[in-house]
Amino acid sequence: MNEIAIEDTPPLVRVKSDATETVFALLFAISFSHMLNDTIQALLPAIYPVLKESYGLSFAQLGLITLTFQVTASLLQPLVGYITDKRALPYSLPVGMGLTLIGLLSLSQAHSYMVILISAAMVGAGSAIFHPEASRIAHMAAGRRRGLAQSLFQVGGNAGSSIGPLLAAWFIVPHGQTALSWFSVIALVGVLVLFQVGQWQARNMHRIHRKSAPVAGAVSEAPTSGRVAFAVAVLVALIFSKYVYMVSLSNYYTFYLMDRFQVSVQQSQYYLFVFLFAVAAGTIIGGPVGDKIGRKRVIWVSILGVAPFSLWLPHAGLAMTAVLTVIIGLVLASAFSAILVYAQELMPGKVGMIAGLFFGLAFGTAGIGSAVLGVVVDKQGINFVFHACAYLPLLGLLTVFLPDVETAKEK
Repeated sequence: MNEIAIEDTPPLVRVKSDATETVFALLFAISFSHMLNDTIQALLPAIYPVLKESYGLSFAQLGLITLTFQVTASLLQPLVGYITDKRALPYSLPVGMGLTLIGLLSLSQAHSYMVILISAAMVGAGSAIFHPEASRIAHMAAGRRRGLAQSLFQVGGNAGSSIGPLLAAWFIVPHGQTALSWFSVIALVGVLVLFQVGQWQARNMHRIHRKSAPVAGAVSEAPTSGRVAFAVAVLVALIFSKYVYMVSLSNYYTFYLMDRFQVSVQQSQYYLFVFLFAVAAGTIIGGPVGDKIGRKRVIWVSILGVAPFSLWLPHAGLAMTAVLTVIIGLVLASAFSAILVYAQELMPGKVGMIAGLFFGLAFGTAGIGSAVLGVVVDKQGINFVFHACAYLPLLGLLTVFLPDVETAKEK
């Protein structure tokens, strides 16, 4: 086994590892940065009620803000991943976080709808740089625990997504749009942490195996290009199911609660926090379980398993709605890590591109879904959307068509 001594690295990531050992210090640094990045991004939908009231925006206009952010990120992410697979760019991560910082400050001072859209696009571009490269570094540091590594990376982002609405309820709702500038400190901390990660990568990338050691639980046989293409098409459909349903909750849950149960804006933010916290907690489950029992089984449970609860949700009272959204968040959150690692093992050597592609699909699907749902809400009402979206998890039945190319990890 070829040992890799990591010397002269910043204290944050001073570790000793080899090709099969999981570098937890680096994973925690990337996960923490993901939390900071997604905390900032979560502020955007969390302040929609403030923007709607301040600028008299329709739901369709709110959906277009999300579309601008998500599509900017989705279009650039596969390109960033492809480039970094070919040529390492160690300091691209702090650059991406810096772009997010600029977008945040611009949004805090925006006085027109067009500036809001431009600011959202800048935050999206920062995300496009951050996600595929950070995911590739997580894969690099994973050793034999690829699922666990992606879950740790994802849980940081989901924790940030759950914290964002809470911070919005505490600071932005009472103080208004300009309070967004206070969160520039979070982005600055992210830049500093990612600069250290970049230093580690720059000093050690010549000693890091680009192709990870064989991992138990990985692809058991080389699939044909046709099988790979078919599997990817199924995974894309599952991403569509997951993220359109998820965006119906994350972006419109507060409006649903205010419309159906007459809760206040601030109270709705607390309910959103509980849902997103459940998503963060559920994220950590899918990766390690997938390492043990195989990704396909996790995909089965995480998407199709949500269907009974999603179908019940539009008919539940306020207390049961809160309970059901916690269950939905916990179960559905495990899907993405399993899907991502499954795809990376289908196409080894293209880790960054696959990460960019699937993060891009997730962002793009969520953006388009948000825009379409916004139009539907304006025309049919928020309750109609929650009834219609309840059927989306049934697309999890498509998992039956995924090829059985995994063997469960044995300890």
